[in-house]
Amino acid sequence: MKLRKNEVHGREKVEVPMTPMIDIVFQLLVFFIMTFKIVAMEGDFNINMPQAAQGSPSTTQIALTLSLRAGPSGALQSVSLNNLPPFEGSVQEKFKKLQDAIVEQVGVNDGPSTSQEESEIEIDADYQLQYHYVIQAITAVTGRIDPKTGEVQKLIEKIKFAPGAGAG
Repeated sequence: MKLRKNEVHGREKVEVPMTPMIDIVFQLLVFFIMTFKIVAMEGDFNINMPQAAQGSPSTTQIALTLSLRAGPSGALQSVSLNNLPPFEGSVQEKFKKLQDAIVEQVGVNDGPSTSQEESEIEIDADYQLQYHYVIQAITAVTGRIDPKTGEVQKLIEKIKFAPGAGAG
């Protein structure tokens, strides 16, 4: 620091050099820029959370159980809903009949607070079953395309898997 005498009052005036301070500020700025980690935004998920002050659970919930049984090679052998006799036909016909049975049970989504939002299906699949059959089953129970209008109709939104499903 440089000391000067103030001629008017006879005291020494203190001057603070600004250049080293500016250098320090720029060094800090460069440090923070170089150490900043840019994190990619995570995906947006549609999550239906329960209300905070919800009363007793609704009694209109329809519980469905879907059984998917596999043959020795892992191919789909039978599809049955709620322990009813298995659907007959090819794989595509079985899933079409499954959709029709679900529409009979829960109806078609035609507004808020319909039975589709409250209905839940539990999938009980054999351990040996090939994955693409499980995906086809999930596709069949979640929605379909209306044959008259060509629009997507939502069926069941809540899907869970049976614990230890098909192990054995």
